[in-house]
Amino acid sequence: MQIRGTLMLLAASFFWGTTFVAQLAGMDGLGPFSYAATRYFMGFLSLLAVLLYTRKSRLKERRQKNYRRGFLIGLIIGVVLFIASSMQQVALQYSTAGKAAFITCLYIVFVPLGAKFLGKIIRRENWLGAGLAIVGLYLLAVGESFSIHAGDAILFVSAFFWTVQILLVDRFAAKVDLMELSTAQIFITMLLSFAAMFALETPSLSAIINSWFPILYGGVMSAGVAFTLQNYGQRYAEPATAAILMSFEAIFGALAGWFFLNEVMSSREIFGCILMLLGMFATQWTLIKKSL
Repeated sequence: MQIRGTLMLLAASFFWGTTFVAQLAGMDGLGPFSYAATRYFMGFLSLLAVLLYTRKSRLKERRQKNYRRGFLIGLIIGVVLFIASSMQQVALQYSTAGKAAFITCLYIVFVPLGAKFLGKIIRRENWLGAGLAIVGLYLLAVGESFSIHAGDAILFVSAFFWTVQILLVDRFAAKVDLMELSTAQIFITMLLSFAAMFALETPSLSAIINSWFPILYGGVMSAGVAFTLQNYGQRYAEPATAAILMSFEAIFGALAGWFFLNEVMSSREIFGCILMLLGMFATQWTLIKKSL
């Protein structure tokens, strides 16, 4: 089961990392909320189809394993997801795919710290990882003139909300119907994104049609498939372990930005990414040694 959960979380990180490119491409002619709304609409449709198709097997599983319905908690987690993903989408207007992926992955440090407040043990390597990640973030996001770009600051704050989302999924993954949780989570994120779109932007049907592929990929593979894989993967993994697996989205995001968008980082920024990556692994050193 642990191997199965590991593969699920790594697959989710791949789809999230490559979706940073889709998010940037989707905003060529769309505002951040217009892209998000249409993206989550596609994700919701794909999940709804799976939800209906699996209803009999899930009903049997709920009775056998005494799982609760997942709609209500999914709606609550969806509100957190909307805040986190909206901040990330807005920040991408001022950042690159690679940098956004690495800063977002600061949740690898925040998740163990948050778990401590929930009564779980925090080890020395967690503090070491936090220190390395903070220094790396400084090199990555703070310029030589001690200025932080708006996009970097927004991404940093969004990492806290991604942390809350991960911890909430960990809290309920083993207790509820996960397809219901996933569908409800994406549904409320979609609704809130549409509300923000109509309130703050002027959506264009032609622009939406022109961005059909980034919308489809970001919706089905990231919003639909990846978040569902996260929910199931976290059923078999502790939150800190899940965080380091999902943090590989930073690597996939940087590689995708380099391959598809020709993004280039300075040596200072690359060194910052390396320190953040070391911080990510340092927080999980005890678990890594046990698996070797």
